[in-house]
Amino acid sequence: MAKERTKAERLFSAAVLRRSFELQDGQYRPGFQFVYEGVLRDLGLADEEVQAYLAAHGDEVEAAIGRRSRAR
Repeated sequence: MAKERTKAERLFSAAVLRRSFELQDGQYRPGFQFVYEGVLRDLGLADEEVQAYLAAHGDEVEAAIGRRSRAR
């Protein structure tokens, strides 16, 4: 049986997903919104929590998606 992920791990995953889609063309916005809302529901998170996590851990998220540092 898989170990349950911590809230920090869930936030990190959602933040990576959100930031990855932010870097894409706007043409994917409707699909992203659908997927993202489902992920938040499955992970038991709110978008506000993910945004706060991104504000505090942006460099870690950027590194995870292959970017050196977050554009500010």
